[in-house]
Amino acid sequence: MRISSALLPLAGAVLVEAAGASDSCTALKGKVNSAIFYPNSSVYKYEAQNFWSNTEIMSPGCVFRPESSAQLGEGLKALVNANSQFAVRGGGHMGIRGSNNIDNGVLIVMSNLTTLELSEDQSIVSIGPSHRWENVYSYLEDYGLAAAGGRLGPVGVPGLLLAGGVNFYGNQVGWGCNTVVNYEVVLADGSVVEANKTHYSDLFWALKGGSSNFGLVTRFDLETIKSPKVWAGSYTVSAEYVDQFLAAAATYASNISDPKSHIVPALVPGDELLASAILFYDSEDTSYPEIFKPFTDIPAIASTLDFKTLSEFAAETGAMVVPHINDVFVAGTVVGTIYDELLQGISIINTTFFEHLPKLYNQIPAANISTIQLDWQPIGADWMKASEEKGGNALGLDSSKIYLCYAEVVEWIGSSYDDIVAQWVEETTYAINNATQKAGLYDPFNYMGDAAGFQSIFPGYGAENVAKLQAIAKKYDPNQVFQTLMPGGFKVY
Repeated sequence: MRISSALLPLAGAVLVEAAGASDSCTALKGKVNSAIFYPNSSVYKYEAQNFWSNTEIMSPGCVFRPESSAQLGEGLKALVNANSQFAVRGGGHMGIRGSNNIDNGVLIVMSNLTTLELSEDQSIVSIGPSHRWENVYSYLEDYGLAAAGGRLGPVGVPGLLLAGGVNFYGNQVGWGCNTVVNYEVVLADGSVVEANKTHYSDLFWALKGGSSNFGLVTRFDLETIKSPKVWAGSYTVSAEYVDQFLAAAATYASNISDPKSHIVPALVPGDELLASAILFYDSEDTSYPEIFKPFTDIPAIASTLDFKTLSEFAAETGAMVVPHINDVFVAGTVVGTIYDELLQGISIINTTFFEHLPKLYNQIPAANISTIQLDWQPIGADWMKASEEKGGNALGLDSSKIYLCYAEVVEWIGSSYDDIVAQWVEETTYAINNATQKAGLYDPFNYMGDAAGFQSIFPGYGAENVAKLQAIAKKYDPNQVFQTLMPGGFKVY
């Protein structure tokens, strides 16, 4: 499947090089001319703005939009030979400046790598890195199928899967990356390989949570899930029930007894504090399952719970995503094994976060704050055992523990407030970590998909996995191309 010409701007002035274009762009000339676009072209103007967040907007010297994995390999080899810097954008949804864009260097965009097709028996869907999950779910809907992908439709396919892949079906199939059975990968030397459990098996393992440290993935082949409809929606309660709501979250996390279920509880401050949970149940005929009673027994002020397709639900949750705004996500984790520990962890995070909020409100006008949110994601034994049964991954989590990952979210209007928000989230995160460490509940795991640029990721995977990832990176990228020439992303070195 190739993107229609109606959906992408025309090539216009492909080879008219703009004044001041970088040496990195010059390195590509003569190698992949038809796929290079300079600032005076419509393609550049489109692709340089095709990001979710204002945080990601930068000024690359040119855009390289390969038509195939082979052409990407040819261009990458030219960049390496010239010692030229580059960035890579898939779905463009990681809101960290410089993670998937670059000033002056080459911005490689995956927009034309648009594979989207089912295997003959419909058990595997092959997906190119251009896609966002809303495209994938819409395609699979016609077959009564789903996939372990993003919970918000606009999220990009490659970023989610390479980070591990929190998904609605995690208690059944594990991390999204563990449903991948094969990766097509362009290595640092420009060669294209297929990594799976029998070929390049070490690379196959490393890509499950190791991000972009080993190569550029140009196709993901992952297992489909039979799921024609689900019962799902958001369930919102008023501030007076917050304590009961947080207790419900701890009750669920301490005993995830129904693998068809998934929750995302969140607190959303504003003119009035709201507690809202995304509730998801993989069934086309069961509503209000017993496992959700601690939530649904609380009187709701709003609810969208109903039967719908995954595609419809991802569109519903995707409507929460505000494009072209300034934002930051910050990740963290507490661990426990029983209800009391998990409730204590939730309470510490919640109390510390809200104690620090007045400082933010005092520095930014209310009209310039778009969204503030604090949400949690429980990861329990079923989730991790399902992942282990599929070959494991690089994340290094222990199935004897219950992990309660959380995310702090701030979205605001006006770049003049960037530094204020950055300082606030660092101070708040430091305070939360200190408090959870003091309580003996802290865990160093930071989920990459929700992490901020100032956070460390790989130390949370454990020393053994970090050493293994470093060895695999050195094996497939001995000259550290993806550590040095590609400055964006979280590095294993």
